[in-house]
Amino acid sequence: MLTVHHLNNSRSQRVLWLLEELGLPYEVVRYERDPKTMLAPPALKAVHPLGKSPVVVTEDGLVLAESGAIIETVIERYGQGRLAPPPGGAEALRYRYWLHYAEGSAMPPLLLQLMFGRIEQARMPFFARPIARSIASGARKAFILPSIRTHLDFMEGELGKGPWFAGDHFTGADIQMSFPVEAARARGGLDESRPRLMAWLDRIHARPAYGRALERGGPYALLK
Repeated sequence: MLTVHHLNNSRSQRVLWLLEELGLPYEVVRYERDPKTMLAPPALKAVHPLGKSPVVVTEDGLVLAESGAIIETVIERYGQGRLAPPPGGAEALRYRYWLHYAEGSAMPPLLLQLMFGRIEQARMPFFARPIARSIASGARKAFILPSIRTHLDFMEGELGKGPWFAGDHFTGADIQMSFPVEAARARGGLDESRPRLMAWLDRIHARPAYGRALERGGPYALLK
């Protein structure tokens, strides 16, 4: 049986979803973020040196980290042809692209949006507050938000080629892309002005396996 080391409100939620889609048995080991720092607890470092989630441990003791690598490896090992297109075709190329794009390109500006937003709200000496908030606000307006809009426009256009990110069929690429798209909906300005992305969110949220994963994983703040 697979073991998922699951951190609340994290990328590991999509790993639970993947396992529910494949109908695989798994155990969940839960971890809670520090309410002040929002960081993972030190206990996760006993599982993987980086102390981050998700981490999946296979029945033969293999430790898997990084969402994209977990999704790709689990589908190769246990998918039996499900959730990945046949190799060699156009959909296979798109599938691989979106597996890497999600964290390599889409998430960095969204993480910057989160961090600079926290700087604007952080407690600090009164004399430093105007300077820090001015720098954070300027960075968000000049660089971060335009970058997020560029990515959202790109994703919106690509979904015009098919209902799912890899083409006509739901794949692991859609599971991998769920986190950045949901993050964009929560804090990156994604709204009804991009109807294809919003419709895609509706489709993934309607999947029974998605709902089962939420039941196993617990409250998921990106859905608020």
